[in-house]
Amino acid sequence: MKYNFITIEGNIGAGKTTLAHLLAKHYNAKLVLEEFADNPFLPKFYENPTQYAFPLELFFMAERFKQQKDMLHQKDMFQTVTVTDYLFTKCLLFAKVTLPDDEFRLYQRLFEIINQQISQPDILIYLHAPVTKLQANIKKRNRSYEQNIPDDYLFNIQETYTHYIKQHHIKTLFVDASNADFLGNEKHLQVIYDALDKEYEDGQHFITLP
Repeated sequence: MKYNFITIEGNIGAGKTTLAHLLAKHYNAKLVLEEFADNPFLPKFYENPTQYAFPLELFFMAERFKQQKDMLHQKDMFQTVTVTDYLFTKCLLFAKVTLPDDEFRLYQRLFEIINQQISQPDILIYLHAPVTKLQANIKKRNRSYEQNIPDDYLFNIQETYTHYIKQHHIKTLFVDASNADFLGNEKHLQVIYDALDKEYEDGQHFITLP
């Protein structure tokens, strides 16, 4: 395996966790999943974004930081590859969408202090799907607090991600996941395995599923 630290990213409902499970199983990798369900502000945020955005984002950042630090300290000689279903920079990207300017500036200062202690992945897999596909996946997994997420919120998250990916220098597999079915279509999964078997320069590399 050419990459010891693989991160999967994408919008809400893009299929990050599903793919992370499959890759971890295939590569006998350590799996690190975002513990979003533990955030007590998440249901409140979807009901009242203005009031709960700042504590929501602070809680997420604190939990992601703790998880990433624990991941680095808990080395496993039998699992040399690690797969995660989120990038720590996700904290900043979501905060940029959810917070007003003054709160975002404060949040950004805290993020920059913490981010210096976080390791970047060897390769990032970004799953890009249209909002209609995201909404269909969100409805399918049926988490009650997600059922009324507005299209424009998902679109803003999408735009923030794609802008970030164009700017950074992490090796990134930009996957068109419009019709992705990693659980049901073995060919889709094989495309990802084959892509991870190659060397890449920094920046974006576009992957199309059959």
